Amino acid sequence: MLRIEHVAITDSAAQALIAEVQAEYVERYGGPDATPLHPEMFVAPAGAFFVGYLGDVPVAMGGWRSRPDVPRLGGSSSAEIKRMYVARAGRRMGLARALLAHLERTAAESGADTMVLETGVAQPEAIALYESAGYEPVEKFGHYARSPLSRCFGKRL
Repeated sequence: MLRIEHVAITDSAAQALIAEVQAEYVERYGGPDATPLHPEMFVAPAGAFFVGYLGDVPVAMGGWRSRPDVPRLGGSSSAEIKRMYVARAGRRMGLARALLAHLERTAAESGADTMVLETGVAQPEAIALYESAGYEPVEKFGHYARSPLSRCFGKRL
């Protein structure tokens, strides 16, 4: 069972998983994600970051940050998912779905009424997960808004 812990994005387990996902972005897109992120974006009340463990092994991570500048789907208080990732050893076990539900719940508890995210066409597994969880395409936003590889999704919480 996945144990999810609230951590700073600078936590060593989070940083190790961030290095893994950045390496995966290099494989899939030819370079790392260059979205500007600062640790304070994931400190309450502006956001939160989490690492998921199987036993003592960190296998998943994800966070959300407040995005009042990105109203979508008629919402007034958006939160954006960032750095959601499940390590290869933890895939196809339902961990991404459990982590996504945790991110949605904690963002809603902090006042968000809409969750938004940006992903890319080279991540069909992520797109399938989000769509199956009720996310729908929304107007592009963020660092990759003009990229033809970018896809943005949103969901009312």
